Amino acid sequence: MQQFKEYTGSVYGGLGHLLMCYYQAKKLPIPEKLHQIQNLERFDYALWRDLLSTLEQQLPQPALGLEIAKYVQPKHLGIIAYLALSCDHLGEALQRYHDFHRLIYDGGPLQVEAQNDYLSIRWSELPVHMTTQLTDEIAIALMMEFLKHFMQFEDICLHEVHFHHPAPKNIALYEQYFHCKVRFSQPITQVLLPVSELAKPFHQGDQTLQHLLLQQAQALLEKLPNSTRTDQRLQQAILTGLQKNMYQIEHIAQQLHISVRQLQRHLQQQGTTYQKRMQEVRCLLAEQYLQDPHLSLQEIALLLGYSEQSAFQRAFKQWTQHTPQQWRMQRAS
Repeated sequence: MQQFKEYTGSVYGGLGHLLMCYYQAKKLPIPEKLHQIQNLERFDYALWRDLLSTLEQQLPQPALGLEIAKYVQPKHLGIIAYLALSCDHLGEALQRYHDFHRLIYDGGPLQVEAQNDYLSIRWSELPVHMTTQLTDEIAIALMMEFLKHFMQFEDICLHEVHFHHPAPKNIALYEQYFHCKVRFSQPITQVLLPVSELAKPFHQGDQTLQHLLLQQAQALLEKLPNSTRTDQRLQQAILTGLQKNMYQIEHIAQQLHISVRQLQRHLQQQGTTYQKRMQEVRCLLAEQYLQDPHLSLQEIALLLGYSEQSAFQRAFKQWTQHTPQQWRMQRAS
């Protein structure tokens, strides 16, 4: 492990759970190192690479990374799964993935660049000893599975997928998975996506997280003395606005197709203000996010629209008389 010391990247703890799910599904002996990271918010990228190499030795098969990625669930992706709920189309989701992907998989900076009619999505090159075919393919497959939770996979028409490492024995497995031409021994690892795909809308089905947020909205509505359709729309607008970091009253009023003054008057009639209503939403969401053991306080702060973790901690103490850490520990016990 000495050769990895110069690299300090890390991966989201949920990926340790993903790997555990795969081991259990395949009924394989679970390495002690995998047991040890199950309660960590993050762990070293070098350890992730080491765990994947160990699995590859236990279960040598082509396209192993694609198989592992098929077991991913929103809970394994943390903050990005929550943020993606507010996305309307593929382009917006990819932008979110670009902005926050290192919170999940810090295996190298993600770069997105237009190349004529295609969008190149690629990972900056790491030292040769830090990457393998398995680390590269699982990075791409995780991104594709992330999109699969919000769109029908067959609807995403990739142009080509390139891998830097030499071709394995069964290239057909990769082309069946990605539904496009897959090339190996290429200068860089990348996904080429037609620009025309970016406008494709998401299919908003009965997603677990979306249902969760709607439950939170309903819980808030039940506390209101005179719930109206405007209140229902306001709650949902604030929820999605927080996820998009566009929750200012001017933006929310625009979403409701009313003026800021009309919105303020409506809330005044209920004896409250926009700031108080937004803080109510933030408080309930904060309690929900804190129940996810893999979300760090920094990530929760981002989800709630705070630029600094300290601002979130101060606000939570005002709402509940407890710090987020105290609330989380009490809930766990």
